[in-house]
Amino acid sequence: MNNEKILTLKHEMQDVVTRNILPFWMNKMQDLEHGGFYGQMTGEGQLVKAADKGCILNARILWSFSAAYRVLKQPEYLEAATRAKEYILEHFIDREQGGAFWALDYQGNPSNTRKQFYALGFVLYGLTEYVRATGDHDAFDEAVKIYRCIEKYSIDPVQGGYIEALSRDWKPLEDMRLSVLDANYPKSQNTHLHIIEPYTNLFRLLNERPQLLTSREDGKQLKADCEQSLRNLITIFTTRILNPETHHLDLFFEMDWTRGAGWIESYGHDIECSWLMHEAALVLGDSKVLAEVEPIVQLVAKASEKGLNLDGSMTHEANLDTGHVDDDRHWWVQAEAVVGFLNIYQHFADEDALQKGLNAWTYIKENLIDWESGEWYWSRNPQGEINRKDDHAGFWKCPYHNSRMCLEIIEREF
Repeated sequence: MNNEKILTLKHEMQDVVTRNILPFWMNKMQDLEHGGFYGQMTGEGQLVKAADKGCILNARILWSFSAAYRVLKQPEYLEAATRAKEYILEHFIDREQGGAFWALDYQGNPSNTRKQFYALGFVLYGLTEYVRATGDHDAFDEAVKIYRCIEKYSIDPVQGGYIEALSRDWKPLEDMRLSVLDANYPKSQNTHLHIIEPYTNLFRLLNERPQLLTSREDGKQLKADCEQSLRNLITIFTTRILNPETHHLDLFFEMDWTRGAGWIESYGHDIECSWLMHEAALVLGDSKVLAEVEPIVQLVAKASEKGLNLDGSMTHEANLDTGHVDDDRHWWVQAEAVVGFLNIYQHFADEDALQKGLNAWTYIKENLIDWESGEWYWSRNPQGEINRKDDHAGFWKCPYHNSRMCLEIIEREF
């Protein structure tokens, strides 16, 4: 019975990624006048051609189409991935100071030059996935430069971990926030989550394509450094970011890892972290580390269940200090719930986790996929009303969580 469920799920995932998600970005969001992709489509479906182009959006587009080409082999996905890669290398990469700009205007000129390490992580994620799909040496060289920038400028040499942001020329900033919704602290769970993600992909790439290392004088050192970075990040998650009392992830931290911004539980990040941390340990390939991580993976996934609702969806987050709960059903949270719970089922034979993942997928199919216009709605509230105030596509609304969900399920062997 479970085999039938999984087979059906895989078919549905391929249908959604090929008919709903990727065509939207290819057909409606390519900027044929100024290059790359448009920066925004409102929740009402209005294309804003003059919107700024965000680094995160473009890097996530690069990752999505690169992964889609690698898995599904459709040439139009490679074309879109190459378009994204070339635009990033031509416009987002800071050739004078290194790293990547936070945002460009619609014509491709820098509009915000700060270096947000979360964004650099996504540039690395996109480039490494493009290289996994194509073997492109130029993209690999740029990926290594981004990795070295993060390691050079973001690491805290005293307390460990990675800081949030610096100026264009790598000087301190008073306001290091990732967005206006975040608290202003020098370290965050979110940035670390999206650094361990590309570092895992880089290490996987180095194992998959060893010829990339032999072509570089620093090949052996690069692999050793990347392995050590991955080990350090796993340790940071298990000893610093994970709350040992609740098994939720704490969100914001001072330089010395004192928790800041109050007691907040982010259920979407919990379930996302459970499988990304597991993935990092699996790719690292150290049986001792994996044995230490796997019980934690299960505890974090279990803790995230606090956010589950009767309709199969997952609540975004809750502030336990104020009592405020963001109970909207955000698109990305539901996508991560599917992958996270299916990961628990795949590796630990947890039948309940399988059902939770399937329930989240049912909620997505019935409530979040926009089959008429393409892509997904940002969210629905508990009453079922569609959120049209937030973007349908934009700085933060990208083909990444949802396409990755589909491709993860298609690729996995259950």
